[in-house]
Amino acid sequence: MTEQLPIAKALNLAMRDAMAADDSVLLMGEDIGDLGGVFRVTDGLKAEFGAGRVLDTPLAEAGIVGTAIGLAMRGYRPVCEIQFDGFVYPGFDQIVSQLAKLTNRHRGRQSFPVVVRIPHGGHIGAVEHHQESPEGYFAHTSGLRVVAPSTANDAYWMMRQAIESNDPVIFMEPKAKYWARGEVSTGGAQYALHESIVARQGTDVTLIGHSAMVHVLMQAATIAENEGVSCEVVDVRSLSPLDFEPLVESLRKTGRCVVAQEAPGHVSIGSEIAATLQERCFYSLEAPVMRVSGFDAPFPPAQLEAVYLPDADRVLDAVDRVMAY
Repeated sequence: MTEQLPIAKALNLAMRDAMAADDSVLLMGEDIGDLGGVFRVTDGLKAEFGAGRVLDTPLAEAGIVGTAIGLAMRGYRPVCEIQFDGFVYPGFDQIVSQLAKLTNRHRGRQSFPVVVRIPHGGHIGAVEHHQESPEGYFAHTSGLRVVAPSTANDAYWMMRQAIESNDPVIFMEPKAKYWARGEVSTGGAQYALHESIVARQGTDVTLIGHSAMVHVLMQAATIAENEGVSCEVVDVRSLSPLDFEPLVESLRKTGRCVVAQEAPGHVSIGSEIAATLQERCFYSLEAPVMRVSGFDAPFPPAQLEAVYLPDADRVLDAVDRVMAY
C-alpha cells in the first residue's frame, strides 16, 4: 500500500501499526493522549488503544524515561515522547547514565527496547528550549542508537524498526518538516535502520546532512545545478552507528565535500563526519572538507533564527569555496 502522507502522519501510522501488531508496545509522554501531542503526532491513538497503552504523564522527563526503563525490564516496548528538544535535559541523566548502560551492566542478559522520540531543530519561530539540536550528546553516548529521518517514508519505516529494536533508540524528528508530504509505502522497508543513502546523484561535490537539513541540501543542489555544478546529496539517516561507506564512496567520486547541520559546529556530528572522511579519503580530496552549521552560541530569539540556521545560501557559499580549490 502506498499513500501520500506528512511526516507527522507517517509517524502516527507507524506507531499505530506497531501497537496493533504487538500488545507490548505502549506510548507515554506529556499531553500525547487526549490532545494527541503538541504536534498531533499521536492524534487518535488513545481513542483507538485506550489510556492503558497511551499514557499522559506528568511534566517530568526524568520520570518518563525512568518509568520506561522499568517497563522495558518487565517486557514492554515503551515509546516516550519528549515534547520539545530542549526539554530532554531533565531526563538526560536517566538516558545516558541508566538507559544507555543497563544492557552492558546486565552483561547482555536484559534488553531495554525503549524509543525516545525528540522533535528537534529550528525553523518554527519559537523561543529557546524549543528549537535545539541536541543529537550530538546522544550520538556520543555508547549504548544508544540515534536516528534522524528526513522523509515521510523513512519516518514510517525507521519508527517501525526502532520499536522492534532490542536496544534503546533516540529518535530525532524534524519538527519543521512534520507537515512535509511524501510517498509512504507500507509494503516493506527499503533500507536498514542504520543505512546512509544517496538522496540525489551528482558528480562535482558531495553534500552530507541529516533530518531537516537534507531538504536544505536538496534545495542548494538544485540551485547549484542551474549554475553548472553537480551536487550529490547523501542523507546519513543514522547518527549512531553512522554508515560511512556511502559517504566514502561518494567523496571518492566527487573529491569535494560539504557537511551541513543545524547544531553548533564545535564537537559535533559534522565534525566527526569531516574528520573521518579526511582520514579515509585523503588521497581523493581535491579540497578540504567544509562544514556548515549553526553558530556556537545559544539558540537566539525567533527573529534571528534565519541568521543562525544554515540555509541554501550558506551551503552554496561552501560549495563555491570547495570548487575554487
